[in-house]
Amino acid sequence: MILIGWAVAGGSPGPATLAISGAAMGGGRAAGLAMAAGVVAGSASWGVAAGLGMSALMLANAWIFEIIRYLGAGYLLYLAVKSLRSALKGGGLDMRSVSVERLFVKGFLIHITNPKAILAWGAIYAIALPAGAGAAQVWQLFGLLIVTSMFVFFGYGILFSNPAIVRGYTAAKRWFDGIFAALFGAASLKILTARLEV
Repeated sequence: MILIGWAVAGGSPGPATLAISGAAMGGGRAAGLAMAAGVVAGSASWGVAAGLGMSALMLANAWIFEIIRYLGAGYLLYLAVKSLRSALKGGGLDMRSVSVERLFVKGFLIHITNPKAILAWGAIYAIALPAGAGAAQVWQLFGLLIVTSMFVFFGYGILFSNPAIVRGYTAAKRWFDGIFAALFGAASLKILTARLEV
């Protein structure tokens, strides 16, 4: 049940799934999978950090959370402006011309600058693990969760690189870019207005 909840939460619309689907539609399967790999790497980084107690440290030192929150909001705002410029200009960036390394880094940055990600990892550990759980149990759960995340995020990369979906995206690219700009902007605003719950 925990894995299903984790998959639903990870697969729900948000900056990561939006970026993966946009990369896959704009640049094909390799672009979508590269972006997904970056998102998974970012998620794994937060999972390891939470497993080592970083989420508790962030809760005790809210300024760390605040720095990451502002960096995340700024990065999403940058993506919103970039998408809006592409929508207004038409044509826009062809993701096939962007290296897989750069797409990986972009996916990583989207997830690593999401301050709620480490709190989600900390919360899932607290919910799923018994009190006094040992390191082996923490890392076993981490492995199950990260594999679930891989299925979700790589699944997005494969699904949205489907030729029929790509044709639809190409035909309505300016509209998609406008929607991406609005959604990235909304995500940035949501992060900026979020309050840390202790």
